[in-house]
Amino acid sequence: MHVMQYEITLPADYDMDVIRERVATKGHLLDDFPGLGAKAYLMRERGVHGSPVNQYAPFYLWTTPQGMNSFLWGPGFQGLARDFGRPVVQHWAGVAYGEGAATGATARTAVRERTPIEAAAHLPDLVADAAREVAELAAEDGVLYAASGVDPRTWERVTFSVWEHEAPKAPGDVYQVLHLSEPERDRLPKGQQW
Repeated sequence: MHVMQYEITLPADYDMDVIRERVATKGHLLDDFPGLGAKAYLMRERGVHGSPVNQYAPFYLWTTPQGMNSFLWGPGFQGLARDFGRPVVQHWAGVAYGEGAATGATARTAVRERTPIEAAAHLPDLVADAAREVAELAAEDGVLYAASGVDPRTWERVTFSVWEHEAPKAPGDVYQVLHLSEPERDRLPKGQQW
């Protein structure tokens, strides 16, 4: 599993209905994209769920590197780069994935927590703990799925979860989910990724 996200931070007075409309008209285009486990079309709106910014920040779980590369080098991402500028794409090696009991429900919110990994951290223990945390998070009421990854370039851990309600029980940045594309979510390997 490959974990990916880019963030497009928008002006404070930006009309976020433009993003809602963009997702409403184009979100379905990845509903059958090969190699895509799940894409959560995420938005943060200034003042909502404590967000200090307006932001469009989709989050991806890829089943294959070919799918991820086809997206990045293909017309969808090029169109986004044309409209908003080419964003930095954050990438994490998959550590764990878990399905929640709310699988199939309509996603309302998502939470992303980024945590720096200390130089002295024992990596085998760290990823084992991350896998346990994903399993515990996936067991929470209202979770559709949860995942974790590590960026070995910056030594950062990310934990991500998608919820069916507006009150997620996880620390981190809270996003509104505008759409989920999940063509190969059933092919994402469950549990730890090593």
